[in-house]
Amino acid sequence: MKKWRGRTGPVGLPPGTLVYSGEKRVETARIRIMDYDEGALREATAGSPEECLAFLETPSVTWMNVVGLHDVKLIEGLGRAFDLHPLLLEDVLNTEQRPKLDDFESSVFLILRTLHYDEATSEISSEQISLVLGPDYLMTFQEIEEDPFEPIRERLRASKGRIRKLGPDYLAYALIDAIVDHYFVVLEKIGDGIEELGEAAVNDPSPETLHTIQTLKRELSYMRRSIWPLREVVSAFQRDGSALVQESTGVYLRDVYDHTIQVVETIEAFRDMVSGMFDTYLSSVSNRMNEVMKVLTIIATIFIPVTFIAGIYGMNFRNMPELEWPWAYYGTLGLMAVVCVVMILYFRKKRWL
Repeated sequence: MKKWRGRTGPVGLPPGTLVYSGEKRVETARIRIMDYDEGALREATAGSPEECLAFLETPSVTWMNVVGLHDVKLIEGLGRAFDLHPLLLEDVLNTEQRPKLDDFESSVFLILRTLHYDEATSEISSEQISLVLGPDYLMTFQEIEEDPFEPIRERLRASKGRIRKLGPDYLAYALIDAIVDHYFVVLEKIGDGIEELGEAAVNDPSPETLHTIQTLKRELSYMRRSIWPLREVVSAFQRDGSALVQESTGVYLRDVYDHTIQVVETIEAFRDMVSGMFDTYLSSVSNRMNEVMKVLTIIATIFIPVTFIAGIYGMNFRNMPELEWPWAYYGTLGLMAVVCVVMILYFRKKRWL
């Protein structure tokens, strides 16, 4: 699982210094553009900020998706071209930010986190996605292009729904909604894993099961840190009344807020289930140990009187009366057998066996 590293990079730099804190995930940074209005859609790939500015000369909505944050010069050039605040660009390049919202005079800046679930290893990873909402554009920044946005692109191409009729604020809502909906996909897979893990904790409490429980507990804590602040981000986005967010879009943002609350509640429920699963594991191990000790105790109890009889006749005294009996050996074995049978019947009557 990708660990939460917090703020990384050189210490003591002035505010607004652009330093990329992540890892290079793609070879070449590029800008994927979708420019659209109700009647037309254009798609292009730009390699410089100047190419992006050409699309803003028309009243259409321009979505610029920047893939690859290791190219600091490209990010800096976009900041100059679109007059973005240096602190905004600094947060874009620091890829371990919590979800947040900053309302600048000419733009609204949001940081969200996507989740990816690896079915092969059952591990969860996270990626930061930054959104900059402007008057007639939306700019997104991400390290890789593995995102839940492809259905949004298909809706734009097919002109389905109202997305081509409304402005960039509705597009921002659609992207946020796609991220939140993808949380449910990840949570569904985690829920299936929790059910299987619960059965294993009861029926087969092995050390591997305990390791899986501890790993899942850490992953859920990581998810909580990644998603919990998103509630306030979505609430502030639709509540603070930015001039860039239309009143009609606020209705949809409230719906996303409800979904976010549902995601957070589901994560909390999963954390409680996993915490209880740890207690179940300890109880199962304790019960199994008690069963083993019960069997060993019963076996030892059965052989205690038999050992006592064998100990008596193992003593080397000359005048023991039974030593001269012709059937003493068989009689002693029979007595031992009778004692064992009587004790077993007694244990069954007491339901100890």
